Amino acid sequence: MFVLYLIQNDSTLEKYIGVTENLEKRLTEHNNKGKKFTTRKKGLWILIYAEAYRSKQDALKRERKLKKHAGGKYQLLKRLEDSLIA
Repeated sequence: MFVLYLIQNDSTLEKYIGVTENLEKRLTEHNNKGKKFTTRKKGLWILIYAEAYRSKQDALKRERKLKKHAGGKYQLLKRLEDSLIA
């Protein structure tokens, strides 16, 4: 199973969208300064939202849509506005 996820840094309030096969491991990597893009000197990455897919291709298509098309990302963030860190 593949998971599209949205995380948010509790200090900088930045948001990040990604795809993984192991959500728990990936979130640990984000918080252990595992990747350059999500490395921050302070704050923790908090899971805000996740979608599960049987197909890796479907998960990647959804990720591309959210990252490339502002409307899709805006709609998702609007729907999650009460779940986001202020």
